[in-house]
Amino acid sequence: QVQLVESGGGSVQSGGSLRLSCAASGDTFGNNCMGWFRQAPEKEREWVANILAGTTYYDDSVKGRFTISQDNAKNTLYLEMGSLKSEDTAIYYCAVAIRSSGSCRYRTTYTDWGQGTQVTVSS
Repeated sequence: QVQLVESGGGSVQSGGSLRLSCAASGDTFGNNCMGWFRQAPEKEREWVANILAGTTYYDDSVKGRFTISQDNAKNTLYLEMGSLKSEDTAIYYCAVAIRSSGSCRYRTTYTDWGQGTQVTVSS
């Protein structure tokens, strides 16, 4: 079973930056969706970005501000977040879709999830 552990969350002022990491056990990379989602209080968990076979995809709300990347040697997924806004405040989750078909933008495509890391942006 895959285990995902996020780190790097915290509190930052508007306009600041954070880097989230997601350390994965097992061979989770390859032709699998690897993604980041977030969930704000009283809101649905939403897709933020994903990487698939080296190609990256972003929700419009973070495009140009966030960068998703992976280090296969370290089995780690990253999310660099810049120009942070108060509306980016949420718990951020990394996820992987193992032998699962479907769009990488859909929460239901993913089979394994991390425990989440809190990001708080104050204005």
